[in-house]
Amino acid sequence: MKAPDGNKLAILNALNQGGFVSGQALGEKLGISRAAVSKHIKTLQEMGLDIFKVTGKGYCLNSQVGLLNKTQIDQYYKALGDNTANVEVHPIIDSTNSELMRRIQAKTALESGTVIVAEMQQAGRGRRGRVWQSPFGANLYYSYFWRLDDGLQAAMGVSIAVGLAVYDAIKALYQIDVELKWPNDIYINKQKLAGVLVELDGQPQGPCQLVIGIGINLQMPDSFSQHIDQAWTDLNQHTQQLDKNQLVASLTHHLEQRLVQYRQTGLQNMYEQWNSLNAFAGDYVELNTGHRSWRGICEGIDPQGGIRIRQDGEVKSYYGGEVSLRKAQV
Repeated sequence: MKAPDGNKLAILNALNQGGFVSGQALGEKLGISRAAVSKHIKTLQEMGLDIFKVTGKGYCLNSQVGLLNKTQIDQYYKALGDNTANVEVHPIIDSTNSELMRRIQAKTALESGTVIVAEMQQAGRGRRGRVWQSPFGANLYYSYFWRLDDGLQAAMGVSIAVGLAVYDAIKALYQIDVELKWPNDIYINKQKLAGVLVELDGQPQGPCQLVIGIGINLQMPDSFSQHIDQAWTDLNQHTQQLDKNQLVASLTHHLEQRLVQYRQTGLQNMYEQWNSLNAFAGDYVELNTGHRSWRGICEGIDPQGGIRIRQDGEVKSYYGGEVSLRKAQV
């Protein structure tokens, strides 16, 4: 699907002001016919936007989320006591993570703390090669570039710190307590709200570069939710105070705080808090690598970020990679 052209973005921005806008008013503003406006609206609907029409009133965007705006992100970010955020806003991208990884591979100069956000991903990725549903304007698609000088081994527990940063941001903005599922999912009431995908480039001993991808469901359209193969939720079901730009600023602020903490002391001062938020605490679970699986009681994580599973009275730690954890059928 092509990125929206100037007319579609202009229509979106007009609808994003709230209330109804007539097709005639949109056409006059853009210098196009009402039929052309209708055609653009249909394309936007196919991209996942919930736009409805009422005869005599016009079109209305049924969204509490709003569109990304760099100026607003910067304002929210500065209000948190930070300098200007290094954020790029893209209407459509294949994947925010893929874009940063391409720049790393091309040796493009990247400043640690660079953030890419997009309204839509055409090839959004989750862990283990899964597709991340990424309709236009509905959710948050976010990637953060971070340079770590201590080698790949030191990056092993980063997803734990990132999960806590997502917790921090959502708690600060909406007073919602999320749960964390090892190694990198965020839940509300046992339903998936968000996921983390950390990708690494570097040497075992030398500096490494990390791309930290975060996808948060904000207002998932019904037409896309049917493609999700697990219990899910979105923030719109839990709060009416959604502002995507404020969320980007808060997430960046809290992520930077957690990464500073991680660089200084690893998970030493974080793993116990993570355990207090463990979605599967005390549950009978199955750990699967695709080749082998283990079952036991979930005992939380150890100070290195490994998941602790109690089997036959013995507790063992297992670490990340292509591993999945889920509740086991008794």
